[in-house]
Amino acid sequence: MAASRAKTRGPVWRITIGLIKFGLYAAFLGIVALAVAVGIAMSSLPDFETLQSSPNGQTVRVHAADGTVIFAMGPSYGQWLRHDEIPEIMRDAMISVEDRRFESHFGVDPIGIARSVRVRIERGSWVQGGSTITQQLARNLFLTNSRTFGRKVREIILALAMERTFTKDQILELYLNRVYFGGGAYGIDAASRRFFGHTARDLDLSEAAVIAGLVKAPSRYSPTADAQAAIGRAGVVLDLMVETGQISASEAAAAAPNDVALAPQPRRNSVRYFTDWVLNQLDLLIDETRAPIDVWTTLDLDMQAQAVNSVRAHTPEGAQAALVSLDRDGAVRAMVGGTDYVTSNYNRAVTAVRQPGSAWKLFVYLAALENGYTPSDRVVDEPVNWNGWQPRNSSGRFAGEMDVRSAFAYSVNTVAAQLGAEVGLHTVANMAQRFGITTPINTHPSMVLGTSDVRVIDMARAFASVHAGGTAVEPYGIVRVTMEDTDTREEIELYRAEIDQSRVLVAPYVAAEMTDLLQTAVATGTGRAAQIGRPVAGKTGTTSSNRDGWFVGFSSGLTTAVWMGRDDARRVAGLQGGRAPARAFADFMRYAVSNRPVEEFDTDVTLPEWQLEGEDDAYFGDPYGDEIFVDENGMPITGPGIYGEDRRYEDGVGTRDMDEEWLDEVLRRSEGERRAEREQEDEPPRDEREPPVAVRSQDEQPTQ
Repeated sequence: MAASRAKTRGPVWRITIGLIKFGLYAAFLGIVALAVAVGIAMSSLPDFETLQSSPNGQTVRVHAADGTVIFAMGPSYGQWLRHDEIPEIMRDAMISVEDRRFESHFGVDPIGIARSVRVRIERGSWVQGGSTITQQLARNLFLTNSRTFGRKVREIILALAMERTFTKDQILELYLNRVYFGGGAYGIDAASRRFFGHTARDLDLSEAAVIAGLVKAPSRYSPTADAQAAIGRAGVVLDLMVETGQISASEAAAAAPNDVALAPQPRRNSVRYFTDWVLNQLDLLIDETRAPIDVWTTLDLDMQAQAVNSVRAHTPEGAQAALVSLDRDGAVRAMVGGTDYVTSNYNRAVTAVRQPGSAWKLFVYLAALENGYTPSDRVVDEPVNWNGWQPRNSSGRFAGEMDVRSAFAYSVNTVAAQLGAEVGLHTVANMAQRFGITTPINTHPSMVLGTSDVRVIDMARAFASVHAGGTAVEPYGIVRVTMEDTDTREEIELYRAEIDQSRVLVAPYVAAEMTDLLQTAVATGTGRAAQIGRPVAGKTGTTSSNRDGWFVGFSSGLTTAVWMGRDDARRVAGLQGGRAPARAFADFMRYAVSNRPVEEFDTDVTLPEWQLEGEDDAYFGDPYGDEIFVDENGMPITGPGIYGEDRRYEDGVGTRDMDEEWLDEVLRRSEGERRAEREQEDEPPRDEREPPVAVRSQDEQPTQ
């Protein structure tokens, strides 16, 4: 009987039994190998506290004055939330959509894997993943997203090791604080702040459903990229939560993903000039380079928006513009470095250097006032020949005797030249450096009319110091820098700005007299377009051939500098400081000071005694050649010529120089008329022609 049974089994039976035994041995060896691999992985895993620490890549968030995040740099990880700080509805939503058997499996879900394989066979591609939350966490922490068999094996080993090293609560805490949700946000707190504008501690059911739906495809379901796709995915999450028993059908019906309020996106284009400027200062202020930090700044978003609108509304076509507005303590409330950051991120407010024209006369008159002049003193508008340099007035005439106030209000060039000669060019240069001009200053006579290059922010600083009664004002944009203590959740302050306005630049009476001159220039002089219905003091500036236009002034504690011109320094038709820049200043300042109390200046407006013409910093003679610069103490140093030797250029009609251009402006000759004149035969040399008489219509004369 036994022999018959053995004969019946035969070779097939023996092979089958052999394969079974081999399979059992292989499985046993595989289990042993897996156990060894898991054990090794367990011994190499970092502890829980290490995994809680900040990931690589520092996150920097820049806040406006009202706390709004206006720019974020680096990956955003938000605040780390402990398991008991994460809303239960958020935990339930994530488990329902990503790993419904999370609480019962041992790191790998065989049922999920079987379902994934079945779908793969049915559809011919991997549509549904079988990875558990633990596997996803292992991949995010230690592996890459490559789709290889070897990576999957390592993922499983790590998941099994993590399940035996950490509790389920710890694994879920790590996962919810480290998984990527799109938009640069890692972790639910960063995602909540990024998409809803508040901490994840305050998430409701609808918001939790939106966030839980992002993990599958962050870029596809991001609310900021496709709101409808995010809402549709949130509906799927709610259905799964009902299916798994986490919420009731009535709770799902009451949820309203459609009504979720998304946080407004940062106004990046209009603020990037400012954020670039402040972020460049961080290395000098703090040493922290790893932990997430928050940079709290002075920028007023409403003022910034108005500054952008004002600049764009008044900048001539083809020109660029810059604006800096400082509060009385030096806080930068608005900064515009160009008409559009996307097309040009070059910051003309803090980097570019341009000639300030007559706005430079601030330093000439400050030096004169400090040396004994008063606004009522008598001066004479008459021809000046300063070592061959002969400045002229835009009218081409000389008005004779007048007071200092009138000379400044109407930007009389000959008087500025006389004052500069009397007090000394080194004295004027020293005054400019004293008030914050950081660029090299030439001491050629034409410097008194603004031929030394300056920065917009430096000019704003100088005028702000006058507004502060002669005490130094230092522009700043960072109020404080903070980080969060990972243990106590308390805010740690890494830096706080210390405002020092104790340094006196000039005596208060000198600043008051200068304010007298500045407010008169706005009330009745070249800066009339800058009037805003309350006391304003300021100065226009226009460089030769209308290459640069400036207006710098202050009112009610706010000082604003506006510059316009072309980056290639070519002329801009009709650009004068008393026109477009002054109008942009007024447009901005009307809004910026609207909620501030009206502040009267220490001096009353005194009407000038002369009715003169607008300012234009042109001159006869040659102001070019080798320049003399001064150091920080006002002492002369040598330097190369910065203007070049050739003052002639091609304008499409012929070769012209600056004096010819001035004559065209005085005679109001059009390009066609100028071309016709050039075509006339036997045109006499320029030096044999009589200079024309400047004539303007009555409605172009400044009114008192």
